[in-house]
Amino acid sequence: MSVNTDNLAGEKANLKSVFTDYVSKIKAGDIGALPAFLGLIALGLVFTFSSQFFLTARNMANLLTQAAPVIVIAMGLVFVLLLGEIDLSACFASGVCGATLVLLISDHHWPWYAALFISIVVGVGLGWIMGTLVARLRIPSFVVTLSAFLAFQGVLLLMAGDGGTILLQDRFIIAVENNNLTPIVSWLFSIIGLVIYVGLGLNRILHLRRNNLKSELFKIWLLKNAILVVLGLGATYVLNTQRGNPPNSSIKGMPIVVPVLLAILVIGTFVLNRTVFGRQLYAVGGNAEAARRSGINVRRVRTLAFMICSGLAAIAGMLFASVSNSISPTTGGGTTLLYAVGAAVIGGTSLFGGKGKLRDAILGGLVVAIINNGMGLLGFSSGTQYLVTGGVLLISASVDALSRKGANVSN
Repeated sequence: MSVNTDNLAGEKANLKSVFTDYVSKIKAGDIGALPAFLGLIALGLVFTFSSQFFLTARNMANLLTQAAPVIVIAMGLVFVLLLGEIDLSACFASGVCGATLVLLISDHHWPWYAALFISIVVGVGLGWIMGTLVARLRIPSFVVTLSAFLAFQGVLLLMAGDGGTILLQDRFIIAVENNNLTPIVSWLFSIIGLVIYVGLGLNRILHLRRNNLKSELFKIWLLKNAILVVLGLGATYVLNTQRGNPPNSSIKGMPIVVPVLLAILVIGTFVLNRTVFGRQLYAVGGNAEAARRSGINVRRVRTLAFMICSGLAAIAGMLFASVSNSISPTTGGGTTLLYAVGAAVIGGTSLFGGKGKLRDAILGGLVVAIINNGMGLLGFSSGTQYLVTGGVLLISASVDALSRKGANVSN
């Protein structure tokens, strides 16, 4: 059997070229989500070998459900951070929107879907007010959103009233954070989702090649998707294993909140990568003045980013209500904001704008959740957990600053 040495040489050259280009991107400061990926792997290995309870189906499911509200808020913050702005009010905005949802359901007997829609409209409205103040009056986003942080906390206290806690009475909303898909539906969701994702990626590569445009090396694409498929099916298998105490309690299946997170990821990624608004968002974040001179309505882009951020905060408010079956004056308070901003930054979104993806929020959110979860299993105090999380955030921000400096030097 003869071997075509020219083809082998060409493949090696292509692989070498891909590796060289990737190293060049890292040297130029474009490290993307690499630190978050490495952090996830390192933390996973450390806690897996340190605690027998970490890599169990029950703990993995609890980790996902507990991290979900913070991850959704972090997804919204990505839109604002891409502009080089900040929204300090997102977490208490989620509390106000969550309170709106619960009051409409419990006190006014609205159906959950109508109440959820109104709560999202409220969130978008709050974002429009802040975005308008930032974009049109040019008040720094730090000042506007810090003021809103205090104001929304006051609104939440007034909405909670003398009782202090608003109880949620809707089985569907409660089920989002507390119930699971059946094992069969979990497998179908996972398999169909992976098939669609791989199929769309393959179709894109073929389309680019048919039009003689540069595309990703097929072997690299195949390797990435093979890893994704293994991870997706592996996670589904773990979540489908028994994590209850039969026969009295049988708990199997993927938590319902997982498809919710993935749906937001898919829609948000489409908006950022496939729409005019998404391209304009990156352009404004990279250089607002150049974007304005090229005809982009910078004010509109800034306002829409804040509206999307608060709209996603409203969805997070629904998740907060679901996980605790209520809304209280402390919903969205405490360390929620710090963890949400930390999740976006740790995942790879730049604080300086123009660089980041929606998946960064999920990766960073998982890093933060794993730190708290794993250290809690090992018996570390809350103080130690805060120190470690703060250190990881500082390292991520430092990497972002150094990579930006490297990019400026290379230019």
